Amino acid sequence: MQKIIKTEEEWKKELTPEQYDVLRGGGTEAPFKGKYVHEDKKGTYVCMACGNPLFSSDTKFDSKSGWPSFDDALPGAVEFKEDTSHGMSRVEIVCAQCGSHLGHVFPDGPSETGQRYCMNSVCLDLKEE
Repeated sequence: MQKIIKTEEEWKKELTPEQYDVLRGGGTEAPFKGKYVHEDKKGTYVCMACGNPLFSSDTKFDSKSGWPSFDDALPGAVEFKEDTSHGMSRVEIVCAQCGSHLGHVFPDGPSETGQRYCMNSVCLDLKEE
C-alpha cells in the first residue's frame, strides 16, 4: 500500500473544517449526528481523506453507541495506536494509507470477533454496491 503524505495545509484545503478536526486533529463528532449511524445500504466504507477501503457493510452493526460500528476492518486497512488522552486508555484506529484518525476499537463487540470499531461518520464515505 502506497502511503499518502501531505502537509497539514494541504489537508486543510481538501477537507471541510469538521472533517479536518476529526480526521487530522483526532476529534470526535457528536453521537447520533453522523450520516452513517443508521445506514444499512450495502457497499464498502472508505476513508474520507484518501479513499482507502476500510470496512465492508457486512461487518456493520447497530451498537446503540451513536457512532457507526463494525466488528472487523478490511485486511491491512487500519493501524492501531495507543491513546491515553482524556485520562483513558484506548486503542485509536487510523487509516493505514494516510494516517488519519477514524475512531477507536473496543473489546465489547457482539460478534465472534469481540470487537467494536467505533468510527466517526465524517471520516467515512460509503461506496455503494
